[in-house]
Amino acid sequence: MTDDRKPVIEIRGLRTQFFLREGTVTALDGVDLTVYENESVGIVGETGCGKSMTAFSILRLVPYPGRITAGSIKFKGIELTELTDEQMRGIRGSQVSMIFQDPSTSLDPVFTIGSQLGEVISLHQNTYDHAVLEGKIVDVLKLVRIAAPKSVMEQYPHELSGGMKQRVMIALALSCKPSLLLADEPTTALDVTIQAQVLNLLKDVVRSVGSTMILITHNLGVVAETCDRVCIMYAGRVVEEAPTGELFEQPLHPYAWGLLRAFPKLGEQKEELEVIRGTVPNLMVPFKGCPFVERCDKAMDACKSVRPPRIEVRPGHFVSCHLYHPGGEA
Repeated sequence: MTDDRKPVIEIRGLRTQFFLREGTVTALDGVDLTVYENESVGIVGETGCGKSMTAFSILRLVPYPGRITAGSIKFKGIELTELTDEQMRGIRGSQVSMIFQDPSTSLDPVFTIGSQLGEVISLHQNTYDHAVLEGKIVDVLKLVRIAAPKSVMEQYPHELSGGMKQRVMIALALSCKPSLLLADEPTTALDVTIQAQVLNLLKDVVRSVGSTMILITHNLGVVAETCDRVCIMYAGRVVEEAPTGELFEQPLHPYAWGLLRAFPKLGEQKEELEVIRGTVPNLMVPFKGCPFVERCDKAMDACKSVRPPRIEVRPGHFVSCHLYHPGGEA
């Protein structure tokens, strides 16, 4: 049980908003999530649900004109929302790292791989001796199974394949052995066979360095292969959270049902995949009840006006849905 392990990150009531001329967009609306030592948690949902914004909020890198307006983010007991920018810079990279979606835009095209890795390692580990620094760069490239690390050190990003660039990004993120790794769609820009290699590598390397991982993805197959627990997000809220196997076998929230029905299964033949009717609500328009109400076949009157509280239906399995309240229909 996760109760016996220490939490690495504890998020409570997190609200992140963007203040635009047209109005206020609530990208995260009261997010609760706890991730424990040495586990991998997947955050799943469709585009715009708040997956990436959760990671940016943890790192305090919410782009302008957005900002965290409410809630708590505790990293190993440290309240990140109260730290100065300088204190946060001491945590980013060394204790909390992030792998971004597209390595082609994340790596600087005018510097070699070795110089980019060297900058990160020297900054966070105070290593400036050339021979020692080169040794650490070689070690971290070997960690991500790059066969010729000294050769790759001299290369520029455009000289590497997509899979190699993603390995370099993993090396950059794990070079200081962070306690928490945020992986934001790390296989999006890769073909299917390379995706599998990178995911297996990521899983093995995270385990070997003793890091905890939050994997952000829209791909349920990736979560099934990689994560211990799954967090389903919709319209800036966490609607369900459960151990991976349990969620795939017994989803509770109607949105989770819809996601799993829309996902193709090996060996199952269907003329058409099922779809979730309707569209995602406008996050600029505040809603009192459940954001999924207009797309839900099981919606009740309470869903339109009362926000469903987070309920632990089974040990470690949480859901925010009126179906599981006394008087509900589930």
